[in-house]
Amino acid sequence: MRQFDLENFLPYQLAVLAARVSREFSENYHQRFGLSIPEWRVVAHLAQSDKPLSVREIHARVDMDKSKVSRAATRLETAGYVTKRPHPEDKRLVELSLSDRGRAMMAELAPLAEAYEKEVLAALGDQGPAFREALRALLAAPQRH
Repeated sequence: MRQFDLENFLPYQLAVLAARVSREFSENYHQRFGLSIPEWRVVAHLAQSDKPLSVREIHARVDMDKSKVSRAATRLETAGYVTKRPHPEDKRLVELSLSDRGRAMMAELAPLAEAYEKEVLAALGDQGPAFREALRALLAAPQRH
């Protein structure tokens, strides 16, 4: 029987790489603003939207448990980075949007994120564009569950 090679198993490699990249970048926003990784993901998605988003919508975009998104949103609201309001049509939902303080934070963090992305791509050299295309293809592929 052939031995399973975990170190060369693509899903394992992707998981380890994603955790490493996320952890390294998190040092930027954690040191400056005290944000956790889930809080960063919520804020970053709110910054990309031109309208308020529900916890359900963010959950679908970031592939995090709804409870994690909800707890992150509550901490962000307490810190003054996010505002919450009842959804106008479905009172069971809450709409989230960035506050002025949250937008100011993102204005400071966006250049740091772009610089970090350039560092990661520079580490790939000429393979950077091909790697990005491969990631897009994997992310666009239909989910199997």
